[in-house]
Amino acid sequence: MSPAGRHVGVDYGTKRVGLAMSDPLGLFAQPVGTFSPTEALERLDGIRQESGIKSIVIGWPLEENGSHGRMVKLVAEYIRRLQKRLPGVEIVRRDERFSSERAKELIRTGERPSMRSTGRSRIDTAVAGLLLQEYLDEVIHPENA
Repeated sequence: MSPAGRHVGVDYGTKRVGLAMSDPLGLFAQPVGTFSPTEALERLDGIRQESGIKSIVIGWPLEENGSHGRMVKLVAEYIRRLQKRLPGVEIVRRDERFSSERAKELIRTGERPSMRSTGRSRIDTAVAGLLLQEYLDEVIHPENA
């Protein structure tokens, strides 16, 4: 892994932001939690101070047909806040169409009963982890995919 730090996944919502973080080698996404947008910025500051952040992978909420809707504008504004708060950190936008449905399915099929809960906070964190894991598999370590 580069000494620059970990990769972080972000699933932005106006009320909740799901966060996930890679392990030190950048192989696996691990849940961090769900926070208010402001608390998420503070948590990202903490991650940067503790471990460093190499990149932030944020869900880009395109409409089903690929067009930009209201949420794209809100995420773009949040990206500006991230850039201001965390200068120098690479921010990668990932298409998140259908990611909530995929995350719900992963949660539902969890082996432990606690993993079967589909509460909104759990889904937000799972989406952040899903986006991050896909990025790690496809971009950072494609040889492992």
